Amino acid sequence: MRIPRIHVPQPLAPGQEVELPLQAGERLARVLRMERGSPLRLFCGDGLEYTAELASLARRRVTAQVLEALPGVDRESPLRLTLGQGIARGEKMDWILQKATELGVARIVPLITERTEVKLDAERAARRMAHWHAVLASACEQCGRTMLPEIHPPIRLADWAAALAGAEDTGVRVTLDPEATTRIRDVMATGSVILAVGPEGGLSPQDRSRLAQAGFRGINLGPRILRTETAGLAALVALQVLHGDL
Repeated sequence: MRIPRIHVPQPLAPGQEVELPLQAGERLARVLRMERGSPLRLFCGDGLEYTAELASLARRRVTAQVLEALPGVDRESPLRLTLGQGIARGEKMDWILQKATELGVARIVPLITERTEVKLDAERAARRMAHWHAVLASACEQCGRTMLPEIHPPIRLADWAAALAGAEDTGVRVTLDPEATTRIRDVMATGSVILAVGPEGGLSPQDRSRLAQAGFRGINLGPRILRTETAGLAALVALQVLHGDL
């Protein structure tokens, strides 16, 4: 059986006993029916993996004994990708975050655009951020990454664009625009790319204007109109094929 990989949100060291996140612990105990002494691989975001074994399995508390630190396996893309994603409804956003993680994105910025339908007050935004962190951790457990993508708190596109306009960033900035004449294969990138994608209703003309003022260039993915949960991921795959590690 494949050894489970578990993300633990705290520093790890050999000899340490750590409590596993509740959802991961329940999966090991109830779904996989693992027993004490079963092998695990843990990671915490420091670039390393740690061998471990199950130490205890209580009803609401599962712990692991950290055994040994292993050399990190570099599965990060040489192309630093930032995805500015218009917040999508429900499970669509989870899907986007999960697949973007698998595709090697380094940073994700949830954007509140003029056409964003999801309304987030401070309390809901905090709950959503906790949920999104769990989605990213689960995706890293599955795909073998030892570094979680950074996720920014939800921000208005206007504020994000204004901050980027004043930033000294030499990376390429692109946004998806079905009316653009530039194709993604024409984008030249060597270090980093910031990709902006609209929500279900797309980016408004004012959103596009703000991004243009921040140095974003419109690119076209072809003659078909893609959904928000497809468009950004298709662009990420193309960028990784052209300039990254696919």
